Amino acid sequence: MEFLSAFLPIVLYIVAIVLLVILIVLSLRLIKVLDRVEEVVDDVEDKLESLNGAFSVVSRASDSLAGIADGVVGTFGSVVSKFKRKSNKRMED
Repeated sequence: MEFLSAFLPIVLYIVAIVLLVILIVLSLRLIKVLDRVEEVVDDVEDKLESLNGAFSVVSRASDSLAGIADGVVGTFGSVVSKFKRKSNKRMED
């Protein structure tokens, strides 16, 4: 029994030291991976900023086309509604 009470703490200390070393190695690798990820994110961010001009041009073009389409649909709708009113008045007479 005395042997176990002397041996077990030594084993626990060795296991704790091994775990600590493994955690330190893993944390250093994680830091390296995070640095690489940060570089990739910065690169993607730079590329997106370079495309902002193109996106704004496309957005303006789509807005103007939507405005033109709304105008055409509105005009067509008013012409159709006027035509319906005239045909309804003729039917009533």
